[in-house]
Amino acid sequence: MTSRRVLASLSVVLLGLAACSSDDDSSAPTTAVPATTEAAAPTTEAAPVTTEAAATTTEAAPTTTLDLAAIAATYAEPGPYRVGATTYTLPAGNQVEVWYPAVDGPSGPVTYETRDYLPEAIRALLTSDAPAGYTFDGERDAAVADGEFPLVLVSHGFAGFRVYQTFLTAHLASWGFVVASPDHPSRQLSTVLLGELDAGQQSAADDLLQTLDLIDAENQSSDGLLAAHVDTSRVVAVGHSAGGGSVLQAAADDRISGYVSMASGVFLGGSSTDDAPTDATTSTTIPTLPDKPSFFMAGSADARVPAEERTRPAFELAGTPSLLWIIDGAGHNAFDDFCTFGGGTGIIGLAEQSGLGSLLDGFEGLRSLGEDGCVPPAVPVADTFPMIRHAVTAWIRNVVGVDVEPIGIGPDFADAFAQPVEIAERP
Repeated sequence: MTSRRVLASLSVVLLGLAACSSDDDSSAPTTAVPATTEAAAPTTEAAPVTTEAAATTTEAAPTTTLDLAAIAATYAEPGPYRVGATTYTLPAGNQVEVWYPAVDGPSGPVTYETRDYLPEAIRALLTSDAPAGYTFDGERDAAVADGEFPLVLVSHGFAGFRVYQTFLTAHLASWGFVVASPDHPSRQLSTVLLGELDAGQQSAADDLLQTLDLIDAENQSSDGLLAAHVDTSRVVAVGHSAGGGSVLQAAADDRISGYVSMASGVFLGGSSTDDAPTDATTSTTIPTLPDKPSFFMAGSADARVPAEERTRPAFELAGTPSLLWIIDGAGHNAFDDFCTFGGGTGIIGLAEQSGLGSLLDGFEGLRSLGEDGCVPPAVPVADTFPMIRHAVTAWIRNVVGVDVEPIGIGPDFADAFAQPVEIAERP
């Protein structure tokens, strides 16, 4: 690959990482499925709640600001389980990362490095030693804790990869969930860099459902790591950006009880469920979303997938119950690990520190897209990560029946977090 082609490829990934867009899973389901109106009865003891406020799951919401803030932080910190991590492979060859509750024991830093997901030629250009990975406390391939745990399927966005939401996936495992995230060959980072996007590749929604099949098989095996540890009757799908479109499709499967869509939504000017171009041909077609519990999250500062144009319409079209959060000041990459790279400046900062700033300036809009959510006016992800962790954990625990009522995520808590949140619900 010539240096010119390499630089051009790098520009593609920088744009892709910031945009997190995809046409692969752009169509919302066209038929509704029966609503799931009753949470499955838990088959294992709920993960212990570690704050006094969280114990009052069925009482009226407290009226004092102090109590509201305490409840709103119930699931912001790591839960009672040590975190294990392992890797599986789907029949097509794409890998699946799994985080899970592990037995007690020593923990240490477990880190992924974004450079490891780059083709060698691109990797060689990123000469800076600036941080470009994420670390959590745990142990790879540790024994699974006793019990059966609900399953969370996670779908990454365009030019992403299976571990790029570790800030959330490892956290969910600490609260008693098995979390499985596949690479999507149709839009993963290496595919984008090598120019191998192919509409004929298996869709990301299919990747999620095959991951569910894989985890179910492992659960039923006699000697696998996850054997008899996964409750596949309680499954939730979570997706970011293009992944938000993928989970809308996958959630049509009867095995999935509900879904969380982040920085995504529907495009009423056409059929796109994610980052459709703003000049897309208009259409009167109104997509049909899965008739299951849903949670739509967005940032008010997201310039790539504007909350008012994409996320709010999805919330209004979704089956009930549905919850909407629009976090004040959060951008598109507030829901992944990227803004922790490059000293907090994201993928763009990493490129600049590698001497590629002039390349960025040669592409109109590239810098602003790559920084979406990572630099001012967006608020720091250090402020929004705890909010997102709490909200997603609380919502999933309620949907799968661990908590009788959702804890600290309703409209009464809009001002109880580090950043104000617009919260709406359709019961």
